[in-house]
Amino acid sequence: MKVGFIGVGSIGNPMAGQLLRAGHELLVHDIRREAAASLLARGAAWLDSPAAVAAASEIVATCLPGPKEMEQVVLGPKGILEGVRKGSLYVDHTTNSPLLVRRVHDLLAARGVDMLDAPVSGGTEGAQTRDLLVMVGGEGRVFERARPVLDALAARVIHVGAIGCGSVCKIMHNCASFTLDLTMAECWTVGVKAGVAPETIVDVFKNAALGNMMSLKVRLPATYLRGNFDPRFALKLARKDLGLALELARAYDTPMRLGALCEQELVEAMARGWAERDASIFLTLQEERAKVQVRVTPENR
Repeated sequence: MKVGFIGVGSIGNPMAGQLLRAGHELLVHDIRREAAASLLARGAAWLDSPAAVAAASEIVATCLPGPKEMEQVVLGPKGILEGVRKGSLYVDHTTNSPLLVRRVHDLLAARGVDMLDAPVSGGTEGAQTRDLLVMVGGEGRVFERARPVLDALAARVIHVGAIGCGSVCKIMHNCASFTLDLTMAECWTVGVKAGVAPETIVDVFKNAALGNMMSLKVRLPATYLRGNFDPRFALKLARKDLGLALELARAYDTPMRLGALCEQELVEAMARGWAERDASIFLTLQEERAKVQVRVTPENR
């Protein structure tokens, strides 16, 4: 298949390389021609604009730094919209704004062009080894059409819903990841000031429930995600544990802003009379504010 790839930086380059390895004919463009040098040496063809790539490709993909760059490449002068042919397919791997993705989708649909948003998780190392997850938003028939190309890029490909849903999943995952990083940094700094060696407390985190993903893979699927708050670990015990952590932080003059926010939620949940319920019930306070529930039945896991 003739595939265009625009944006061959640290992640885009090895992703495009996987397409060459799978036997696809590859057309490339980047704001820096030198970024494509390794691909050109392996047989890819260089074209001088996104419009030229789109005009010559059955499927054209982008992997760009963000929404501003994607909008310029698609809608700007000599952009994809100028060159793309009716009946072709555009796949955006950018970590992007779902709002922009849906607007671009509608503009392309008016030209008879299909679109998927398909951001990836796994970084440069994953792109080099094909150890990526691709989160794909778009119509089912379009997803199936793109599947051979997506499978060439990544070991794991998930159709996550309508257009824009790939970007929703990616940015929400990253938000959770960055927030967890900061929470761990809060806890580690308190631990070190309280006398634990850095390598020791990090090793404890790796080997305890958090490092083994017990909440995501075991506890929350059995409790919060099912709406089952029969106590496995009672809310009053979680409140006690977090209170002890914050007491220690104050004793060692170390701020724990995220920890303090979590404590406020636990205190409110206790005031609801939920002390003996499972600790995960405090997460329903966020559901109340958001006016939505997150429930996963065992058969849909």
